[in-house]
Amino acid sequence: MHLKSSGKVHGPDVVPVKYVLEDPQGLAGTDQREHQFRGGKGEHLLELALENGINIEHACGGVCACSTCHIYVEKGMDQLSEATEAEEDRVEEAPGLQRNSRLACQCEIIGEGEIIVRVPSWNRNAVKEVPH
Repeated sequence: MHLKSSGKVHGPDVVPVKYVLEDPQGLAGTDQREHQFRGGKGEHLLELALENGINIEHACGGVCACSTCHIYVEKGMDQLSEATEAEEDRVEEAPGLQRNSRLACQCEIIGEGEIIVRVPSWNRNAVKEVPH
């Protein structure tokens, strides 16, 4: 399932967000392990990744109904919205659960400080879906 843009207006792209890919070939089709982008307040980390060619798995389409977009927030947890009870319930189902585990579809940028996200090697869309 492909995530369509939320259509939600967000702030200007001023927030530095770094994605560290454990499997850069599987997630982005490149050998580049680190990708630096700028996101806007109100934008979700999954949306920012997909818009920039990082294909984080998102089986439910980004509606917090699964745990496939599981990521680790290495820095900047305070720059993101707090996890809801629904997200906490879903993320508990994810493999490799850690204290900094989040669902990329639920991480809304709320601050302006640097955010560093690590995408586990097992998180990739093997089908490589293309939007219709």
